Amino acid sequence: MNRTGWLILLCTSACGGCFAPEKPSLSSNDPSLKIPAIRTSAKQRDEKAVHQLVADLDSDDPAVRFYAITALREITGKTFDYRYYQDEIRRRPALERWQDWLAQREGTTRPATKSVTTTATTATSQQ
Repeated sequence: MNRTGWLILLCTSACGGCFAPEKPSLSSNDPSLKIPAIRTSAKQRDEKAVHQLVADLDSDDPAVRFYAITALREITGKTFDYRYYQDEIRRRPALERWQDWLAQREGTTRPATKSVTTTATTATSQQ
């Protein structure tokens, strides 16, 4: 191996350990970091995690939804008939029940749901 090859090999091996791996976090967008944090919250019955767990019920990732509802059931004892494997439309009523429950618990109002007809109605009424 020539001198340039050794230099490249040395630089890449030296930099390989320079970065610390990310820690599991409920706020992570990476399921490989979010799921371990969800499991820890469930084991510890962490009431502070409930808000994020309810938000995770609307995740695009079915594994995140599965672990979120499992953790919520462990922490609260409730499911509101939520099924992580259902499509978005079928999950919506249970998700809204969770959001209503959370809003009542926190003394706030539930966030508005996305509505295509509202946008179309608004556009039509402005013409």
